[in-house]
Amino acid sequence: MKTYINKTITSLFVALCVITNNACSDSYLEEVDRYSIDSENYFNSEEDYYNALIGAYDLLQSTYVNVILGEIASDNTLAGGESATDVVGFQQIDDMIHTPVNSNLRDIWNWMFAGVSRTNFILEFQDKTEFEGKNVMIAEASFLRAYYYFELVKWFGPVPVKETRFELGEETTLPRSSVAEVYALIEKDLKFAIDNLEYTAPEVGRVTKGAAQALLGKAYLYQEKFSEAAIVLDNLIQNGPYDLVTDYNTIFENDGENGVESVFEVQYSDAEGAGFGCLQCSEGNVAVGFNGIRNYSGPEFDSGFSFNVPTQEVVDAFEDGDLRKEVAILDINAWAAQTGATFSTGNEHTGYYNRKYIARKGDLNTGDQNLTNPNNYRAIRFADVLLMAAEAYNRGEISDAKAQTYLNRVRERAFGAPNDVTATGVALTDAIANERRVEFVGEGHRFFDLVRTGKAAQEIDGFTAGKNETFPIPIEEIQFSNGNWQQNPNY
Repeated sequence: MKTYINKTITSLFVALCVITNNACSDSYLEEVDRYSIDSENYFNSEEDYYNALIGAYDLLQSTYVNVILGEIASDNTLAGGESATDVVGFQQIDDMIHTPVNSNLRDIWNWMFAGVSRTNFILEFQDKTEFEGKNVMIAEASFLRAYYYFELVKWFGPVPVKETRFELGEETTLPRSSVAEVYALIEKDLKFAIDNLEYTAPEVGRVTKGAAQALLGKAYLYQEKFSEAAIVLDNLIQNGPYDLVTDYNTIFENDGENGVESVFEVQYSDAEGAGFGCLQCSEGNVAVGFNGIRNYSGPEFDSGFSFNVPTQEVVDAFEDGDLRKEVAILDINAWAAQTGATFSTGNEHTGYYNRKYIARKGDLNTGDQNLTNPNNYRAIRFADVLLMAAEAYNRGEISDAKAQTYLNRVRERAFGAPNDVTATGVALTDAIANERRVEFVGEGHRFFDLVRTGKAAQEIDGFTAGKNETFPIPIEEIQFSNGNWQQNPNY
């Protein structure tokens, strides 16, 4: 799959580049008139659809920023970096003082809408040419559109929804659709994907039926449709090919990529081409370098920029005997004392690093470990499916016994032996939430878990209820709407 999503895109990339980066546009609609490909000269062969699908997958790689900011915005980590002015947008989000003028939030908006635009382009012309296996490609494009829209709605709330290409001029007339309308399209796309995909993908790393089921269950959970979530997630658990790996430590190493626990994984490679002027040009996982140890010299790891540093609070959240702690958290002082490694301290140094996603020596054949790291992002793991199902069964008041079964399956792996939770009701809800925190620390889920369960204001310093549940729409989009859009509340 690394070969698949990293194939070079030339004229197709240009044609689909509605908003891939600042060089393309200040507005997600401004550059649409530059399309050089239309229904008359494209989508005439299987190869055309395949190449367009590559372009749609390509934007997944930019979600490194969604992951790192999903942690920094939460109570799991601090922004870190070299100084308090190093990537100001990160620092502002960490302190909950971000505004509509934030280049990192603008990146998320732009890059996710680029993904929507690329999938819309495919789906608009899905009936133009027939060939064997086309429904699989259309189902993959449907999943990807749902994935990009899911990211947009959880970050920004109401966003414009359209199932065909955005047209020039619509930036002043197209309204923001309601959250319910966005989720309705997400559900529709994922149901189509489920019906037309298999559990085994045509190539490693491409979307599967299981990925679509898991994301649909997640979308239901975010809407508190607990019965629907329980049904689809339980079906996946019972009938899908996934399982927990025995050794939690193996999940995040290169040899553990696309394993039996990986339901959906964003593929990265170490191909050269990235630079600080164009981070989205990287085929690698930029977050890995950003998370890395500052000025490090020693065994096993490579150095990095010391962003996204875990707090003492999240370190203390692990129970005694939890084997996940040393996999998730690198205690750099203890490591240095053990190995003789040296390092320097950066802004907000806590003494801890996100060990899951920092560069390992030997990761690279080419490129720069800080910008082109090939470590895949495990976007949906089977442990997530189990814990989402547990939450649905518990919060939906369907079956606490079944919720315990799924929760304790995750805990048994974590402790190397049964370590069961027997609580019910609200106490079980809290136990599942705590389990999610320690199972997925460093993986970008914590902020949104706190928001959707109404706990963000009590857990995140600086979080203002009625404001920070969503992030502000980039100021450029408000301006381009010509008064058609209102900013999110209290920004």
